[in-house]
Amino acid sequence: MKVFISADIEGTAGITNWDEARKGNPDYAEFREYMTEELVAACEGAKAAGATEVVVKDAHSTARNLILSKLPAYVRVVRGWSGHPDAMMFGIDDSFDAALYTGYHNKAGTDTNPLAHTLTGTVSRMLINGEVASEYTLNAHCAARYGVPSVFLSGDAGMCGEAKALVPEIATVATSEGFGPATSSLSPQAAVKAIRETVEAALSRDLSKCLPKLAKKFELIVEYTTPIEAYRGSWYPGIQHPAPRTLRFEADDFFEIQRAIRFIVLS
Repeated sequence: MKVFISADIEGTAGITNWDEARKGNPDYAEFREYMTEELVAACEGAKAAGATEVVVKDAHSTARNLILSKLPAYVRVVRGWSGHPDAMMFGIDDSFDAALYTGYHNKAGTDTNPLAHTLTGTVSRMLINGEVASEYTLNAHCAARYGVPSVFLSGDAGMCGEAKALVPEIATVATSEGFGPATSSLSPQAAVKAIRETVEAALSRDLSKCLPKLAKKFELIVEYTTPIEAYRGSWYPGIQHPAPRTLRFEADDFFEIQRAIRFIVLS
């Protein structure tokens, strides 16, 4: 079994404020440890379920967050941003049996996590085929392009609910719940234990039920926080600019949606 894990930080147990997620702030070091410990728990659960290879994508901010000395010897880690449209999933391919997500957070505009956002602070809403998308939405679709099922996710309770709406059979661990700028959370130790056990159970079953079907056509709508960002992205080939803060793009292949996002949101 070959397992791919995309690791973020804003859905780790206890995280409540942006100071805890941003490199250079005094609080970051503590939550970098929690991010790493939750990721390691997922790796251990995968190994216990029979995984022979585990590839991890450090997928938060600088993509240089995980404490490498804490990673098990059997893990290969992808750090930094290559510029590839797979972004938070860079390193995945059709040789993997399962995709896992740790530390994930809900989409921009939701109130289930004080740190909720979608990719960058410039995006107010992103829609795929009329449904408001989270980073998980994009990444589960990316995995599905390679035929890889999305089997497990840990993060805030709202994100866990969103994950199940897209992939009903996905296993989840809700690490926290948001209340405005506050959170109610599992302790880091409790989160690690739950992730370790749930990942092992999730990978010890029929994984094919966790593969979402890809639509035949895709419509991407990005609503930005300012018209400036929309104007900059409006020069991407095939983009429509129907409103001052809105861009629209259509494609038959989800990779083309990813490529558009790469240049109109992440550049």
